[in-house]
Amino acid sequence: MATIHDVALKAGVSVTTVSRVLNNRGYISEAMRKKVYSTMEQLNYQPNEIARSLVRKQSNIIGLIVPSVSHPFFAELADHVEFYAYQNGCKVLLCNSRLDPVKERDYIEMLKRNRVDGIIMGSHTLEVDEYRNLKSPIVTIDRQIDIDIPWISSDNYRGGELATELLVSKGCKKIAHICGNLKLDLLANKRSDAFQNVVNRYGIEHVIIQTDMNVFDQMQYEQIIQKLIIEHPDVDGIFATSDIIAAFALKGFIKAGKQVPRDVRIVGYDDVSAAMWVTPEITSIRQPIADIGRLAVELIGKQLEGEPFLTENLLSVELMERGTT
Repeated sequence: MATIHDVALKAGVSVTTVSRVLNNRGYISEAMRKKVYSTMEQLNYQPNEIARSLVRKQSNIIGLIVPSVSHPFFAELADHVEFYAYQNGCKVLLCNSRLDPVKERDYIEMLKRNRVDGIIMGSHTLEVDEYRNLKSPIVTIDRQIDIDIPWISSDNYRGGELATELLVSKGCKKIAHICGNLKLDLLANKRSDAFQNVVNRYGIEHVIIQTDMNVFDQMQYEQIIQKLIIEHPDVDGIFATSDIIAAFALKGFIKAGKQVPRDVRIVGYDDVSAAMWVTPEITSIRQPIADIGRLAVELIGKQLEGEPFLTENLLSVELMERGTT
């Protein structure tokens, strides 16, 4: 197996020069850089990444912890985080917590042992102090846990307003809001705050239905919709806080003999690709998922480099009206 000394000897340069090329340190001409990399390729030289990370005190690895990688929102978020991390010379370690605090804690310890450059937290089952005590740069998605830790969120309140006001404008007389469990301390709860304020403002009859604590368990969605149809047969509007719940609502109401949007109008949230996989296509509130991923990677980088950054990062949302309304 070739060593860094073999590369230096064959390229006719010093070991220090090869090391500077590998670590992108100091001035190296483009011609010299190409020569070193060409020699590495000829010798099939593989740098020792662990050793390099110890020298640089950076691993070029970012940890991403999500509650459910199978959920379309987090799947798309992971895709964008990986894309922008790679553009910045980093790799991503993806951790799937499944809302298990023991598992989430184990993943955090594993990421610390692997000396990751930073952690992007999309899963938040642990107590706040456990995040505050992390030595690595951290960015949270949809949760504000400390004034010094940067967070990213779409404008959940505005999204809730847009969704509810659309249903009101379409003439809905009784609107059901299906949301995650509001006991979870998430910025996404502002969608429900907005719903409550809008229906109260217009005097619209309404019902709010929460999932259990495992908000990503899709098995419960069908039961929730069936119970809603039985107990509130006069509901003519649905605001669901995810496109997946909206899709289950669409399926359930059609199965019950309702026509969408004639008898009931449905609005989802996130605007994941799956919103357009069903017929009729789901009206949704679009979160800028690509921008969330890009900004998360950017904020890790700024913390690493000691650059100034915003701790509060609120991104705009957009109403995407389609066939369900």
